[in-house]
Amino acid sequence: MTARRVAGLLLAGLGVIAFAIWLSSQRHLERDMAAGALVLPGLQPNVNAVTTVTLRKGDATRTTLKKDGAGWSVGERAWPAQLGKVRKLLLDLGALNIVEEKTRLAANYPAIGVEDVSSPKASGTLVEVGSPVRSWALIVGKSSSAKAGYVRVAGMPQSLLAAPLISVDADPKSWLERELLDIPLERVRQVEERPASGPAYTASRDKKSDSNFAVSPLPKGRQLTGPAAAEPVAGALAALTLDDVRKAAAADDTPRSHALFRTFDGLEIELAGRKDATHDLVLISARSSAKETAAEADKVNARLSGWEFEIPDYKYATLFTSLEELLQKPPEPARKPAPGAKKSATAKPASASPPTSR
Repeated sequence: MTARRVAGLLLAGLGVIAFAIWLSSQRHLERDMAAGALVLPGLQPNVNAVTTVTLRKGDATRTTLKKDGAGWSVGERAWPAQLGKVRKLLLDLGALNIVEEKTRLAANYPAIGVEDVSSPKASGTLVEVGSPVRSWALIVGKSSSAKAGYVRVAGMPQSLLAAPLISVDADPKSWLERELLDIPLERVRQVEERPASGPAYTASRDKKSDSNFAVSPLPKGRQLTGPAAAEPVAGALAALTLDDVRKAAAADDTPRSHALFRTFDGLEIELAGRKDATHDLVLISARSSAKETAAEADKVNARLSGWEFEIPDYKYATLFTSLEELLQKPPEPARKPAPGAKKSATAKPASASPPTSR
């Protein structure tokens, strides 16, 4: 047997061995893809080690969630993230299990939303989870039911129907910690309103037991819509939340409405508001006139100063309610008769007709 033939047989043998190894790995892969198997093996026991989560869509919408000593934050806003929501996403991803296999054909991916997000038309969301030792990537597509949806491990041809249903949103706003302030009505003693345009006014009460706020000054001849007209204004800091957040710009000449809330225990919260196109924006600052609320004011400033917050429009409208909105509408002036109009003469009663003889 020649050396060339021996070498050929050796190469052929190596090829057979390589094919057998590849086939074995594919069979192992198919076993892993059985119903009930985890879609992202290794994530569940390492949830607490995860330090980054990135969500990205084909239209370039992107959210980067980062873990640090203070918890989780939204990188695109440099603002704290909702810890419970991040935690739920990671737990759901770790527990995600296969219900059944679906298409392996790339041409069919768009129908279930698991195509690569490199295309602006892609409807799915790429979720990338990273830890110091390992990472995972999953394309989350359309839902199939309230309990399951379509997914595909990034880089793999096999798409899957998996449970539980993974709910993801790549918009940074959806991940922001929303709570700003929660000052209940019971604490509020006085509100000073200084609108950007229109008259200023004060709503106040002397004691917590007073159920209504007195409003002054009132225009001559005008009355409030009711005794509790100013109560919504005084309670506007209860459950105040944000829709979005941005770094506050340098001071400018933009006209702003101001609302200063004073509590019975000495806390003072001031909001400066402006409208930017369709956005309702406020700056928030705090101070204290009493020792017992000094730490609370410092905490508010440490968290909220230097930021401008977009808040729900209904909250903005309540915070900066104009005086006119608290007042009854003035009576309409009596209409003057049109020039040349004559008073109608009083009609004379018709005379009785004589009885008709027969």
